[in-house]
Amino acid sequence: MRDVDAFRGDVLDLALRLRRGLGPGLLESVDETVLAARPAALGYLVSRQHPVDIGFEGQVFPAAFRIDLLVDNRSVVEVESVEKLVPVHGDQLLTYLRLIEQPVGLLINFGGETMKEGARRIVNRHRPSASPRPRANENTE
Repeated sequence: MRDVDAFRGDVLDLALRLRRGLGPGLLESVDETVLAARPAALGYLVSRQHPVDIGFEGQVFPAAFRIDLLVDNRSVVEVESVEKLVPVHGDQLLTYLRLIEQPVGLLINFGGETMKEGARRIVNRHRPSASPRPRANENTE
């Protein structure tokens, strides 16, 4: 299995080259398409708009959300093309990481003034600390 941190470095390098070559202001889907092509050419397994099912209170919701890029079934890359990243962008990626039980993802914004302010590494430190509480009228025997 390839080193995840090396891959992230490759993606950030590619994102910088993409930004310099094509500039800001493209649709998110264009940035995502180009960003996915290079790792695939290097032999990584790249899934664009990867559907993820979630479960909640005994129900399963198929394709409840889609990951922009899932690489080697473990590296998550979320692509944005907005003027400025706001906390909800990081929160969204963190939630995705928690739901698919992965430790780290990349958030890359191609729409900002510079790539330095548009690339963030998001770390999932979430560890469930307790089992769910029984409900007041639920029989636990």
